[in-house]
Amino acid sequence: MSGGTDLQELLASMSPELLPGVLVFATLPPGASRPDGIDPVMTFREREGETLILAEEQAMAAGLASIFRSRMITLNVHSSLDAVGFIAAVATRLTEAGLGVNPVSAYFHDHLFVPAERADEAMAILRALAAETRV
Repeated sequence: MSGGTDLQELLASMSPELLPGVLVFATLPPGASRPDGIDPVMTFREREGETLILAEEQAMAAGLASIFRSRMITLNVHSSLDAVGFIAAVATRLTEAGLGVNPVSAYFHDHLFVPAERADEAMAILRALAAETRV
């Protein structure tokens, strides 16, 4: 199952879902072991180290320095990894509100990490975008 590619359909049928909890971004140097007791939502290896997106409580308990207190929004539409413009349209709308976003595309869905204190605002913007695209 490869997912949808039609931009209008993707925007109109997305159903944003705000997941519980505050997440943060942390990093481990190359070759470092992950501390016990952490279960990242996402990891990504870069030359400089491994990025972890994990629950704020887990980062604090493990003594990991972290940045960007965020909430995760899952867009709940199965978009193709080669869909053109979907994340750009979503990010543009959030940008117009002065809201930063860190998007991650996974196999089935796209996920947005938005500032924790503005998560409700981001949800309202995304719901409005989907509704106006349906018209």
